[in-house]
Amino acid sequence: MNPGFVVLGQRLGTQLLYDYLIKFGFGEKTGVDLNGEAKGIMFSLDKMGPVETATTAFGQGISVTPIQQIRGVSAAVNGGNLYTPYIVRSISESETNEMIVLNEPKMVRKVISEETSSLVRYALESVVANGTGKNAYIENYRVGGKTGTAQKVSNGRYMVGNYILSFIGIFPADKPDYVVYVAVNNPKGVTQYGGTVAAPIAKNVLLSLIDIMGYEATPGDKTREYTWLDEKYKYVPSTIGLDLDTAKKTLKGFKIEYAGSGNTVAYQEPNNRWIKESGIVKLYLEE
Repeated sequence: MNPGFVVLGQRLGTQLLYDYLIKFGFGEKTGVDLNGEAKGIMFSLDKMGPVETATTAFGQGISVTPIQQIRGVSAAVNGGNLYTPYIVRSISESETNEMIVLNEPKMVRKVISEETSSLVRYALESVVANGTGKNAYIENYRVGGKTGTAQKVSNGRYMVGNYILSFIGIFPADKPDYVVYVAVNNPKGVTQYGGTVAAPIAKNVLLSLIDIMGYEATPGDKTREYTWLDEKYKYVPSTIGLDLDTAKKTLKGFKIEYAGSGNTVAYQEPNNRWIKESGIVKLYLEE
């Protein structure tokens, strides 16, 4: 992948590559409502020769903060609009409950077209369906994302075998509402790739998000191409309100654990969701 981005950087040229980095907010503070924000590290334009242009194109000549990363990716997938991020939505007076601070979306500038943004969303969904981000794939839900494997620096030199592994995901991929960014600093005893370490964590976050926000399954056209090594998923229907025998028949093929003193399913986890074929369905029974 790195050689490919070097070629892209060369085709853009140093000036245009630098202009896009600035447009996406890299090398400057985002203005988020937190103290101590860093602006990251970038070459100045007059210091960017062919080598610096090449390394910057694939990310090894630039350092960005997580909030810059999230902000930039959000602009890339939301139609091309760069916003000022905030953490606190509002502040109210404790006694009167009168709102004294209200943060609302504040657009900074347009960075790419809607057409280009649509292509980015398509590419990111393809990464999760059949690329390095497949460990974040959720059956019948549209997830997009990109893995990252960043070599760390010490005393001006890149370290050997010491990485920050990351995954940034968007959901739903066709019209994103959420961005999830996971970074793991120098994990031990694992294969050093963002797709193997960070992507599964992001997937669990997204699964919880789907449950909490009540997202319905919306299959896209990026069906995952399973190999014999991959574990497949099955849909878990709801059995709440059914008697235990009927629930067992409905959940045939799943491992079932149940507790309670009755014979009617009062609670089920997971419920109305896709899970691994080897997954466990837990039932709580009441009279």
